[in-house]
Amino acid sequence: MTRLSSAVRGLVTAFATLLAVTAATAPARADTDPQAPPDFVALRTVDATIIQEMRYFTPHNFVGERIDGYRQPLCILTRPAAEALHEAQQKLLPEGYSLKVYDCYRPQRAVDHFVRWAEDLDDQDMKGEFYPDVDKTRLFEDGYIAEKSGHSRGSTMDLTLVKLPARPTRPYVPGESLVPCYAPKGERFPDNSVDMGTGFDCFDTLSHTLDPRIQGEQRANRLLLKSTLEDLGFVNLAEEWWHYTYKPEPYPDTYFDFPVSAKSLSGNN
Repeated sequence: MTRLSSAVRGLVTAFATLLAVTAATAPARADTDPQAPPDFVALRTVDATIIQEMRYFTPHNFVGERIDGYRQPLCILTRPAAEALHEAQQKLLPEGYSLKVYDCYRPQRAVDHFVRWAEDLDDQDMKGEFYPDVDKTRLFEDGYIAEKSGHSRGSTMDLTLVKLPARPTRPYVPGESLVPCYAPKGERFPDNSVDMGTGFDCFDTLSHTLDPRIQGEQRANRLLLKSTLEDLGFVNLAEEWWHYTYKPEPYPDTYFDFPVSAKSLSGNN
């Protein structure tokens, strides 16, 4: 009887040990995310004066919900891109302007989220603001959505100009009435940026940086942003007035997937 009890106790102990080891290791594997390379930084550690309105952390975007991989409203960039933005900001501040970023590094999982949304033709909740005149079946063909994004390489950002002193921007309320992104500035969703002729992420040819229909103050604002950034090595995407990439890119062929969070940068700053 004693030998049997000892044997049972041994089996119970071994089983308990196995459970403990499994419990200790399984969550660790599940919680492990890729880390950013050492030369990625939070923009605020390089220039805290640049305004950040990280749209994909919020539901105010063309999908209508927070995008996968955006765990904090944080602009992350390669250090050379962040330092070049700092130089641009130093040129703009004396003129009474500040840069404002809408998006910076974008993980591949976020791009995958865009692709899933684009393939779901029934989900058109945000059409009234972001793509009022574009049939959702054409988003890939017309180049608005792609399976890869330069943002995932870490040196591309979406940004605008804000006239100082900056006014606060009210939060978007999910379900509120939508106004086309190309409507006059006083009618479309309020943004404390200068008037660029369209809102950010407007799926329309009016968003082309040099579209001839954009004239006057709107064109001057686009050209001020363009000339300031291009003088410091940035290249504009002609189809999007807000989209710039710093050249040369440190990672021209690598698409990263670490989350947008301070934890991804642990030890980098």
